[in-house]
Amino acid sequence: MTTQGETEPERGGAHTYRGTVTWEYAPDMDGDPDPGEIVWTWVSYEEDARIGKDRPIAILGRAEDHRLVGLMLSSRDHSGDRDWLAIGAGPWDSEGRSSWLRRDRLLAVPAASVRREGAVLPRATYDAVIAAIGVPPVAAPNRTGWTLRDGFRRILGRPLPRSSSDGTLGP
Repeated sequence: MTTQGETEPERGGAHTYRGTVTWEYAPDMDGDPDPGEIVWTWVSYEEDARIGKDRPIAILGRAEDHRLVGLMLSSRDHSGDRDWLAIGAGPWDSEGRSSWLRRDRLLAVPAASVRREGAVLPRATYDAVIAAIGVPPVAAPNRTGWTLRDGFRRILGRPLPRSSSDGTLGP
């Protein structure tokens, strides 16, 4: 199957991707891979998509067809190489080694090809990676739809502000 990027490897796994990405941070260590997580999958080599190796990937968003999109990690020191970004150590590496993200090769992988979830990429690290690859910041989701002020109003039994016709909130 040919997708945007190189031909998808016959054995599945991650491969180069050049399409549209919806950037999002939504980690949920529930057994399914999500943006904002480090996962393990087979990654094809650039030189020959028929061969590759199992490696960690930082999932940063989704492709239009809902495949996961991310960047591969390495524990090898890439100091001085502008195509790699140091992200430090984290629970995704059992030996506690510092990790580097390759930022010049975006990868797409079907969720079914992910071998396992590894860890959550901290939000600050995710934001730094997104900035380093030149993507506008991803807004943090407002999970409740309330502001702190709204919460206090509810506790005190005061009415919540109403939306006006121009979309702004009242007092």
